[in-house]
Amino acid sequence: MTKKKPLVVVTRRLPDVIETRMAELFDVRLNHDDAPMRQADLIEAVKTADVLVPTITDVIDSAVLAQAGPQLRLIANFGAGVDHIDVQQALARGVTVTNTPGVLTEDTADMTMALILAVARRIAEGARVVPDDEWTGWSPTWMLGRRITGKRLGIVGMGRIGQALARRARAFGLSIHYHNRRRVSAATEQALEATYWESLDQMLARMDIISVNCPHTPATYHLLSARRLKLLKPSAIIVNTARGEIIDETAMSRMLEANELSGAGLDVFEHAPAVNPRLLKLARANKVVLLPHLGSATIESRHDMGEKVILNIQTFMDGHRPPDRILPSML
Repeated sequence: MTKKKPLVVVTRRLPDVIETRMAELFDVRLNHDDAPMRQADLIEAVKTADVLVPTITDVIDSAVLAQAGPQLRLIANFGAGVDHIDVQQALARGVTVTNTPGVLTEDTADMTMALILAVARRIAEGARVVPDDEWTGWSPTWMLGRRITGKRLGIVGMGRIGQALARRARAFGLSIHYHNRRRVSAATEQALEATYWESLDQMLARMDIISVNCPHTPATYHLLSARRLKLLKPSAIIVNTARGEIIDETAMSRMLEANELSGAGLDVFEHAPAVNPRLLKLARANKVVLLPHLGSATIESRHDMGEKVILNIQTFMDGHRPPDRILPSML
């Protein structure tokens, strides 16, 4: 007797090669028009699916999970962050949650380094000048940025991405400092020539560049609060490629408007896809660089993420522990 294929509902459009492979392996329902699902759509999906494959745009909260049918056994997230999923509620209902860690590390670290350079050297601003026909020729005092070599980089969150950023930043001559929930090994610190700060407050007050690379959890919501942002030097810049909720955007915007911060490079926003109007105004005034969540947006990353989703589903359906299972202790 042929084993019944699990019904897998995919909430967003994935790379063609991944969707084709899923169609071969599973009874799959795809989202061909790529429109983000409404809550009602997600509820209908969990009522019938054996496996749900959501993305960051899908809020899988207790209201959605309460409507899940008994056949829903796995939420195989397409992405590393799971702050849009009520993991505790899912596990309480016997639903396993997986993610796709590791495969987007290098791409996100690349984008973080790019944002540091873009803000410090005014790259985005300069890139607009030539096509807008505003360039009249070289001048020794025009559009001066800041040298990053010799500056102090404070990394908030020294996980995979934080460490990958540290490796890149060392090559640019930056001094590496970090704050993390747990201190990394002595061997890692030595390899990265990184200085650990137990006190986030003390680190922030002494850095030239701050990069946010920690996950969004209840404990990290507004970790860079209005009070902590005030500790930064007026010449400091902030880069965030993690989650927008980690920074108090309103407080940061006020400081940028008042020249109490030198600049910011943001790939994520507190209320995405909506962007704070104050940030938009600051971007038009060339005080911030804003990107539309491009951190992991490479062809290679999206393919690797899809392959991880497929592996997690296959392993789970074969009765084994999926390799990227999320546990409450990890959050």
